[in-house]
Amino acid sequence: MKKGYVWGIASVLLVSVAQLLMKWGMVQLPPLSLHRLMLPAAGSLPPLLAVASGIAGYGLSMLCWLMALRTLALSRAYPLLSISYALVYLAAVVLPWFNESANWLKSLGTLLILLGVWLITRQEARKR
Repeated sequence: MKKGYVWGIASVLLVSVAQLLMKWGMVQLPPLSLHRLMLPAAGSLPPLLAVASGIAGYGLSMLCWLMALRTLALSRAYPLLSISYALVYLAAVVLPWFNESANWLKSLGTLLILLGVWLITRQEARKR
């Protein structure tokens, strides 16, 4: 496996986890107001850490993405980003603390995204 794909997959995984952490953290935080920005409510440390970790995950994801772009053609690398849509959807439906529902239309859309990624990378692999 090319090193660029390893970096690309790492980027996708990091950005997916970052999205989930930020969502969980923001849902747990009380509604923001000016006085709460100065003094966070007791018990809001874990959600704030989750949001901060999510932001850090985005930063690390970007570094991995830049490394992937060094060796992969953009036409091969860019479709990898779409995999994060499927991962986040699947995690939001499966993990109980997100309490999101699946339906056939969302699932079909997710499958079509994955099918598109597969078709794009399959055509590229055939040309080699």
